[in-house]
Amino acid sequence: MEAFAGFAIFVIALLAFLATGIPVAVATGLIGIIGTYIFISPVAVVHIATVAFSTSSYFILTVVPLFILMGEALSVTGIGRDLFRAAQIWLQRIPGSLAVGTIFACTGFSSVCGSSPVTAATIGALAVPEMVRHGYDRRLAFGVTAAGGTLGILIPPSIAMILYGVITETSIGDLFIAGLLPGILIAGLLSLTVIALVLAKPTLAPRLRETFTWAERFGSLTVVFPVLVLAFLVLGSIYFGVATPTEAGAVGAAGALGIAAISRKLNSEIIGKIFGNTVRTTAMFMLLLIGGLFSAFMLTRLGVPQGMAKALIALDLPPWMIVVLINLLLMVLGMFMDPMSVLVIIVPVFFPAILAMGYDPVWFGVLVIINIEIAAISPPVGFNLFVLKSVVPDATLSEVIRGALIFIVPLASGILLLILFPQIALYLPSLVK
Repeated sequence: MEAFAGFAIFVIALLAFLATGIPVAVATGLIGIIGTYIFISPVAVVHIATVAFSTSSYFILTVVPLFILMGEALSVTGIGRDLFRAAQIWLQRIPGSLAVGTIFACTGFSSVCGSSPVTAATIGALAVPEMVRHGYDRRLAFGVTAAGGTLGILIPPSIAMILYGVITETSIGDLFIAGLLPGILIAGLLSLTVIALVLAKPTLAPRLRETFTWAERFGSLTVVFPVLVLAFLVLGSIYFGVATPTEAGAVGAAGALGIAAISRKLNSEIIGKIFGNTVRTTAMFMLLLIGGLFSAFMLTRLGVPQGMAKALIALDLPPWMIVVLINLLLMVLGMFMDPMSVLVIIVPVFFPAILAMGYDPVWFGVLVIINIEIAAISPPVGFNLFVLKSVVPDATLSEVIRGALIFIVPLASGILLLILFPQIALYLPSLVK
């Protein structure tokens, strides 16, 4: 139980730091340095820098700015608008068609963007006003967009999966491939939730009266073609072993810039914005990783992860129940930490126990990603909630939160299905091997 007490003290210290307004990356770094100095040895502080430098200089991390660049470049091309329009045309007869179309648009955009906030912002700026204009309930419009945006970190390429892969030394290619079917599953569960809500209360989403010809329907698919090509180049090259994730990221970044150029959306101001956002997001990612490594070093040297692994295995509970408890803890912590912080701080603690119980690290990685999807729409710090409020001028945080809460249910259902049927995540990676 000493390990659990040590972890509890660490979480309390972290929350105390965050309450002062210190960024998460700085807080985790300071706790790691101070804890190492006091509880281990002043000399050991030097080793923290060595560990952080060696890990953060991994060649695989060069894929991070490439995938971020790809998402940023595509966000200025209008592809999000084209995807939403195509989904709106083809799904017209489905109850809540615009809301379901928003999920489909998020799914398509997620296949070429590894960021949840970028997906939510790009699709949300278009979809929410359109739904409200057609008489949709504002809370439904905000909630479905916030939840759909989370697919950006599950459907590959995914920045969160790269971080998980680096922390746990798990194949990033396998993680990307493993996220595909669960991503489609989650998209389906979100869509079914919308349909069920609208059937139960039709006033949430009035049926569209607009009609489309077959020529318009098939014409709408032509604008989706660049997304399909780019997604195939990126994911297909990894799946068939033609390229590593880093090489695929380079192809994706070049392809996204090419699409933006062909769309005549590039000028000096836009190029500066794309590269500026890429640099800022990459710097935030690396600082978060390094701060997390500082804390992980301290906790590991104090034996917290190892002790918790032994304590969990010693519990008189079946392994699946321990996995459920870990997932519940991830959900609770996700209410108070941003998604990437949950990934950096919690995964190193519980990962040894997962391996000791014989679970597949790729499967666990997908579970963790869905958990941080839930964190992205969980108050009080759900990042997608604030992103939507910022891109929709007349939004209030209260209605965004109330709209998003119901969509935690399908996300949690996805976790349950993956625990019951691990092959949902492991089938495609098994084919590659």
